Amino acid sequence: MAPKETIVMISNVKLLERERDVTAPERPDRAEVEDAFRTIIRWTGDDPKRDGLIETPSRVARAFEEFFIGYSQNPVTVLQKTFEEIEGYDEMITLRGVRFESHCEHHMAPIVGKAWVAYIPNGRVVGISKLARVVEIYAKRLQIQEKMTAQIANTINDVLKPQGVAVLIKAQHHCMTTRGIHKPGTDLVTSRMLGCFRDNPATRQEFLSMTAERD
Repeated sequence: MAPKETIVMISNVKLLERERDVTAPERPDRAEVEDAFRTIIRWTGDDPKRDGLIETPSRVARAFEEFFIGYSQNPVTVLQKTFEEIEGYDEMITLRGVRFESHCEHHMAPIVGKAWVAYIPNGRVVGISKLARVVEIYAKRLQIQEKMTAQIANTINDVLKPQGVAVLIKAQHHCMTTRGIHKPGTDLVTSRMLGCFRDNPATRQEFLSMTAERD
């Protein structure tokens, strides 16, 4: 039977390959992107050659590179380095209120919110900044909140193999607050519970009590 370390390494290699397959479409070059934004400007009824707009396509292309940088990053890689000298610590670890900015894949409108991420370790932990990085990587892609919530939880669960993982996200979606139905102040709440967070109501409730925002 293969050692535990070998099994984990093989599993993580498979996860890396799967993530690469999902995030490697053929990409147009910068000139094509800028031309597309010039077309959009003309479609709005304005002139992309006027002084105030002549550099806009280049600026927007750079902004989009920042908005969607998550496609060039791999959350599995971020979680690779772990620490096992934890003196047997096996209680909940919770990172609260991780602010993120994403974009809705249906309208490319902003999604702005916070994520709460928790896990109960099974012999090893990861640096807390890495949990925030996983949130950030998935946020910096075209998203729906339900999928993003599941992606964060599933990746942490698959790589760290903890006793359980919980993710809760609260966010405002500009596709319904600044357009369409126009309902500002409305937020969407999604959660994903795995392992002991799904199976043990007391553990789940402990996590949920930590997600209550206080003034």
